[in-house]
Order: sequence, then structure tokens, then C-alpha cells
Amino acid sequence: MASIFTKIVNGEIPCYKIAEDDNYLAFLDVNPNAKGHTLCIPKQEINKIFDMEEEHYLGLMKFSRKVAKAVEKSVECKRIGVAVVGLEVPHVHVHLIPLKDMDDMRFQRKTSLSPEEFQELAKQIASNL
Repeated sequence: MASIFTKIVNGEIPCYKIAEDDNYLAFLDVNPNAKGHTLCIPKQEINKIFDMEEEHYLGLMKFSRKVAKAVEKSVECKRIGVAVVGLEVPHVHVHLIPLKDMDDMRFQRKTSLSPEEFQELAKQIASNL
């Protein structure tokens, strides 16, 4: 069965898209730790990050770096935190989380945005790519 991220890649579920190329997709997390929390995923459904072919893994990291730079330009923060946990969705995903303090990395702490705020934020970050 396809993961929720594969359904997003296939256009079956909408997302607040930030960036996309042939192999990777970046979109806002709809249950964010902080404003600007973005997920970068490979389009190919792979469960574990270290099961990726090295070239594909390095490509995901390069793509994530580019997106992180755009997030950092768009959202007030001290830096962008990076996490790869992968227990909640069996599809590799890199969390890019704008940090003001260490609590922003705690996955129990969430923030909420309206659909309009998500749309505007996605456009703002995409414009900084």
C-alpha cells in the first residue's frame, strides 16, 4: 500500500509544495513543530534513509540544503534544525525545522496555521529558492 507521501507525490493528496524536481519533493508539514517546518522526500518510496542508494541519498541531502536555505530566508529563526526519524510514515523524509530554541525540535510541541497562512508561507519560501 502506498504511503501518504507517495499519495502526495502522485497528486492524490494535496500539499503546500515548496520545491520539486524529478527525484525529490519539498512541502510544508501540516502538523508543524514551528512555522516553516518543511519535509523533503524522495519521490521513490523508500522506508529507511540508509537503505537509499548513496547517490540518491546525497541528492536528497543536496535538495534539502537548498530548501533549508530558502526556509531560513523566509522564516525568522536562529537556524534550521534537521531530523530524520521516519517512524510515523514508512517513507524517507527529512524534517527541516526553523529553530528559535531547542523546544522547536520536540515533536510534541506543535504550532498551527490556517490554510491561507500555509499557502502564503509556501509561496514565500518557494520565492527564495
